Amino acid sequence: MKQAFVGRLPILDRKQNLVAFELLFRSSEQNKADVFDNSAASANVIIDTYGQLGIDKVMGNRRGFIKVDEGLLMDDALFLLPKKHVVFEILRSVKFNDEIIQRCKEIRQNGYQLAISNVTALGDQLDQILPLVNVVKVDPRAESMDEQALRGLLRKLKQWPVLLLAEKVEDRQTARYCLNLGFHMLQGFYFAQPEVISGKQVDPAKLSLLKLMLLIVRDKDVSEIENELKFQPGLSYNLLRIVNSASMGLSTTVNSIKRAIMILGRKQLQRWVQILLYAAKKNSDSGSDALMQTATVRGKLLELIAARDRPHDKNHQDRAFMVGILSLLDSLLGMKMEDLVKTLSIQKDMCEALISRRGYLGRQLELIEAHERGDFELAQSILNELGFLEMYDLTQMELEALSWANQINESLNPGKTSEPDAFAQQA
Repeated sequence: MKQAFVGRLPILDRKQNLVAFELLFRSSEQNKADVFDNSAASANVIIDTYGQLGIDKVMGNRRGFIKVDEGLLMDDALFLLPKKHVVFEILRSVKFNDEIIQRCKEIRQNGYQLAISNVTALGDQLDQILPLVNVVKVDPRAESMDEQALRGLLRKLKQWPVLLLAEKVEDRQTARYCLNLGFHMLQGFYFAQPEVISGKQVDPAKLSLLKLMLLIVRDKDVSEIENELKFQPGLSYNLLRIVNSASMGLSTTVNSIKRAIMILGRKQLQRWVQILLYAAKKNSDSGSDALMQTATVRGKLLELIAARDRPHDKNHQDRAFMVGILSLLDSLLGMKMEDLVKTLSIQKDMCEALISRRGYLGRQLELIEAHERGDFELAQSILNELGFLEMYDLTQMELEALSWANQINESLNPGKTSEPDAFAQQA
């Protein structure tokens, strides 16, 4: 069976909500950026990959940016892709002649969106294509782009009805800089680079919510969930208020935390806990939405890898899931991972995996991180080292994990089918 390879680079809006991914397609495990050429074969790589992977599993209800060169842009295979889920990102190597411009008009008339990457200056060519473009991508740290030049470029671009996307944003300082300049979206892994504040302590309420989430998702015994809630009187009071509200229609007042859990049910309890977690981001710019989605996928994927490796060791699978879920906890709370694992009181091999990517679980977490970035050369090297998994198997497991994470997200937002806010004006 033909193998399919895909990496995902998150794209966030101004409120730090995860709204899209750049999909990093490759024709093999070799991590080469120059996969696309002017032949129809380059189009087939993407179409075959999409058909095999399934866009709903890869992205849920979010959009995916796909890089296209001139050959792929002119290929009718593009129209096989779902228009509500893709943005065709035109490479800067494409010359915007009359033929290309006419093709872009046709693509837009068919309901698709277009983006241009690596824009550093405007000119006659770009002026002709901008009326057809939805998103313009700019690297704010490009060597040829000082602050004065960047401000001038953005001022000109804002004359057009386009969304401005800052790419290669690798730290929070750059993110703030771009937001102040008026960018609508940010692309990069900056949210996974925690801003460490010396001496900051764990917020007990947030930590308790994270522990509760783990207990519920892992389907732990009600008594364990009850004990965790008892450590947080505020959460317990909140839970009892929900259960005793008029909307529940109970004839008697519930005063027992355990009974409240049973009445609410695990699914509703999970929704309540996760909504509280997401609500914590309102006063933060840490990109919690993207972090939690990525962490959820990591947890499930690491569990699936552990199940393939040790199918009868449920304890090992549970610990693998926790390592994945907790792997971005430092970024979510803005603290050092070393301090957080002490608070969590987890086992030594889990600590080593989270802090330094050492040990068996640490190496598998490193594998997942490489796969996320589209660094298939490193991923293949780790797979060879592990010896029980092929790249195709890993890709299929990731699809299963993505589908599982999307189901959780949909359970938190029932009936939500609207476009992400960042794209609403471009519909």
